[in-house]
Amino acid sequence: MSQTIAAIATAQGGAGIGVIRISGDNAREVAARVFTPAAKKKSVLTAAGYTALFGRVYDKNGAIDEAVALVFAAPKSYTGEDVVELSCHGGSFLLQRVLAAVLENGAAPAQAGEFTKRAFLNGKLGLTQAEAVMDIISANGEQAARAALAAHDGALYHKLSGIVAELVSLSASLAAWIDFPEEDVPAVQIDALSAALNSCCAQLDVLIAGYNTTRIVREGIHTVIAGKPNVGKSTLMNLLAGETRSIVTDIPGTTRDVVDITVRLGSAVLRLSDTAGIRATDDPVECIGVSLAKQRLLQADLVLAVFDSSAELTDEDKQLTEAIGSTPAIAVINKSDLPTQIDRAYIESHYKHIVEISAATGSGYQQLTTLIEHLFALENFDPMKPVLANARQLNCARRARALLEEALGALSLTLDAVCVNIDCGLDALMELTGERVSDTVIESVFERFCVGK
Repeated sequence: MSQTIAAIATAQGGAGIGVIRISGDNAREVAARVFTPAAKKKSVLTAAGYTALFGRVYDKNGAIDEAVALVFAAPKSYTGEDVVELSCHGGSFLLQRVLAAVLENGAAPAQAGEFTKRAFLNGKLGLTQAEAVMDIISANGEQAARAALAAHDGALYHKLSGIVAELVSLSASLAAWIDFPEEDVPAVQIDALSAALNSCCAQLDVLIAGYNTTRIVREGIHTVIAGKPNVGKSTLMNLLAGETRSIVTDIPGTTRDVVDITVRLGSAVLRLSDTAGIRATDDPVECIGVSLAKQRLLQADLVLAVFDSSAELTDEDKQLTEAIGSTPAIAVINKSDLPTQIDRAYIESHYKHIVEISAATGSGYQQLTTLIEHLFALENFDPMKPVLANARQLNCARRARALLEEALGALSLTLDAVCVNIDCGLDALMELTGERVSDTVIESVFERFCVGK
């Protein structure tokens, strides 16, 4: 018998509606102790699945609120268990009071991700589909939301299932040939075996190669705005944000800390960091800001290196170019509305991607947007295709790919080694899908979920 659990399933804070979800073998009984339907002849105990009942919720002190009880009968529910969801007004106090009543009447508090974990354990979702649930919740753009929904619908799972089925067939044929050589078993054709393994490797290569773009779509592009003082970094930050987020003055060193914000630029989501102007300074506070700026340069997915078009290049400009190193960068030549003094040839010799803008007037904004989308191949990203969504999945895919490569290398040596490597590769892929996975991995997956989901 599964323990009956309950939690608030909607976000905290005032809202029109809030939901308390109850799941487990005794979900109906627990709900019946706190909810009374307005129609006297009806009860959550006998209601059919997918039935809604209007009534009131009570605790030991009396009525709490009007509510609607939605009944989902096992196994046709989100968790695969009996589920009752109590929908009432969404005030924080009311929801906490209703939840307290539910817990006092036999339910245990749900842990983070426990409802989805039960859905996985009860065969309602594969592990990749379960992971997509949180990706849907946390999606910060249209492409991220569509990619997460495709994963939830099984795009990655079905792709991997095809690879797994091919490898299972190869492993079975090899095992039969190795273990029963005297029987009438078809001989293993090395060329066909090699072609099949290469095909599986190629499919994994596509998934692995696409991971960085997928990560960018899901998490956003960690973008650092850098440059010497007074080149217009904070003005650019405010332009991209569409509002004033950084202080703009003519005084060098105004920005001393790192200012972070997430903005949407076309199909790209940028996790922007406006950093202190990079220069030599005796100010101890500004020194800390400059040091943080240099650290962020090394951690970034993209640097917007800002230069002042109306001034000649200085040693500080050139030090920035050196500090960027191999990090992908766009030279943003700002103040294009003023007479040009900058050494354009130097910029062109050190930066592959250049855009001229006026952060003050907004000129060049669209060109910068298009360049960023192109740089990260976002205009060609197909969110409906199967993709690896996180580091756990990537690690499993890489392990499987390496083991299949070893299997290919063993073809000229011994078929026993080929078979062992294929089986180990299968284990890695089935860990990815959740078909063969340890309790430790399961716990690590669901611990990042929110309570109530």
